[in-house]
Amino acid sequence: MSYLKFDKNLMINLEQSLPKEMLRTNKSGAYHCTTIVGCNTRKQHGLLVIPIPEMDDKAHVLLSSLDESVIQHGASFNLGLHQYGDNVFSPNGHKYIREFNCENVPVMTFRVGGVVLTKEKVFISHENRILIKYTLVEAHSPTTLRFRPMLAFRNANDLCVENDAINKDVRLTHNGVSTCLYSGYPELFMQFSKPVEWINEGHWYKGIEYTKDKVRGIPYKEDLWVPGYFELPIKKGESIIFSASTYECDPKKFEKTYDGELTTRTCRTSFFNCLKNSAKQFYLKKDSGTYIMAGYPWYNVRARDELISLPGCTLAINHEEDYFEILDTFLSALFRFIDKGEKDPTIGEIDLPDIPLWTIWAIQQFRRHTDSNECRKRYGASVRRLVEDIRGEKIRNLKLNHNGLVSSNGQNTPVTWLSASINGQPIIPRTGYILEFNALWYNAVKFLISLYENEKGEEAYVASLASLAEKIKLSFLDTFLNDYGYLYDYVNGSYTDLEVRPNLAIAIGLEYSPLDRRQRKGVLDLCTRELLTPKGLRSLSPQSFAYNPTYVGNPTEREYAVHLGPARPWLFGFYADAYFKVFGLSGLSFIERMLIGYEDEMTEGCIGSLSEMYDGNPPYTGRGAVSTAKNVGEILRTIKTVKQMTKLLTAQSE
Repeated sequence: MSYLKFDKNLMINLEQSLPKEMLRTNKSGAYHCTTIVGCNTRKQHGLLVIPIPEMDDKAHVLLSSLDESVIQHGASFNLGLHQYGDNVFSPNGHKYIREFNCENVPVMTFRVGGVVLTKEKVFISHENRILIKYTLVEAHSPTTLRFRPMLAFRNANDLCVENDAINKDVRLTHNGVSTCLYSGYPELFMQFSKPVEWINEGHWYKGIEYTKDKVRGIPYKEDLWVPGYFELPIKKGESIIFSASTYECDPKKFEKTYDGELTTRTCRTSFFNCLKNSAKQFYLKKDSGTYIMAGYPWYNVRARDELISLPGCTLAINHEEDYFEILDTFLSALFRFIDKGEKDPTIGEIDLPDIPLWTIWAIQQFRRHTDSNECRKRYGASVRRLVEDIRGEKIRNLKLNHNGLVSSNGQNTPVTWLSASINGQPIIPRTGYILEFNALWYNAVKFLISLYENEKGEEAYVASLASLAEKIKLSFLDTFLNDYGYLYDYVNGSYTDLEVRPNLAIAIGLEYSPLDRRQRKGVLDLCTRELLTPKGLRSLSPQSFAYNPTYVGNPTEREYAVHLGPARPWLFGFYADAYFKVFGLSGLSFIERMLIGYEDEMTEGCIGSLSEMYDGNPPYTGRGAVSTAKNVGEILRTIKTVKQMTKLLTAQSE
């Protein structure tokens, strides 16, 4: 039985099927995203959504959807599905769906009378091209297929409305047509693996609604242009392949290309394989290097997200070479910014003050993957340089104080991952001594010591680092540890922030922490009581007056809520590390049980992946971006840790 399989009863029940989305990417910034029944519910949904660097750094929807119809004895049965109002759907193609299976590639099975038709979709790696394979499994009469392409040619965050500016010209190509609605966009080629008839019959489909946008309080109605339709006969047992791309292709090679792409896929037959598949979809390969996208469908590359997700999305799935490529690309960009002030055109937010600290953490995970010698050979110089850059105050907005702690000014501009703001002003103005900044700083210095403590000729340098680490530790405890047994979230002069936030888990989950085991346990107990959910750690304790567990409402309401309660799965990675630090192997069964909550999400939201955040209260509904790299990465890293701990437990029992 398939791990990701949905039967007829679920598929025809739109209340159950419409919330379930699917995502495929080409690992170069383009993607295909929709619901499992093929009804687009977000403006970012589309069959072919691609970046167009010549225009901007956003994704653009070229082909919104492709409506298929089965024709027998002159009767047409449309398999498409669109929403035009509350509970108004037309056509109602979902009623013909018998099964959706996403083990290898998304496969839908339709039954129309005596006709059984399967539809499989494959996004070609590193090409702006999607292939759809149709196979007529069963038919007792001559059968014709009709295809209506619904075009948008717009920014994925905008909407299209009927207008006279479109270019309605359609050019015949090899087994298909090409068109380009607006100047500046690439030409869209739509071709088939066999000869096809094109009927030029252009008109607008008006008033299509996107329910996800409607509930988010943003514009949600769109008009799509349909330039005509394709028709071709199909025989029982025959397969045809449709190609949509930004260049003309050879139809004779469609089948070979399709089959070749299948060999590169990870079958989603387990929780781990689902996340492994999802992790690889965040990869972004460009001429300038290799990166990790922060998430889909609306995030690009963001420095902090890339660093947090990097170990899990590469090392945890045994993609060591990808780790090297991504980190080396990042280090070049970071050092270029530190030395020359040049921001990287691809990596956003590289100027934030904690980026060097997260960089060292990401390198530290490589040491856990290999050993100190290998880590020092590859990245010891980079870690050393970053620590010295911080000591030399070469990092913008990161000041090293006389007490050994680092401080940053986030009063008017967000500098931490709690970055929500209204009119540019931080909702949580974390400034001064920031908890995770200083925990990461202590961890960085101790990590550097561990890399060089056994190296000849480095004794004096290691001694100076040890002195600094001790100063940081004492100052950290004096500054952050409060009378209640946990840590202030940030300290700015005489102000001490008492809110219980998940930065506590980061502070106690790092390999090196200023806290001893007893102190860690006290903080861990508080995190467990007030922050832990089956979907991650809440961004704020429910005991807080400001607690808001749901990321819903209009844009302003959602911005206020985003860091005041919703849970984030990526923080569970640090919580699990802290749990093992405190309880050792005896904590294994608890962490394994907690992972079940994330496995449950494989058939919810974006199937096979993890949403950006989840409500802080039951039923912990997924919100925000449908698939995010740091959530996937940190759960993968935790799974790897669990496997390692299980081996240790097994070895002890033998």
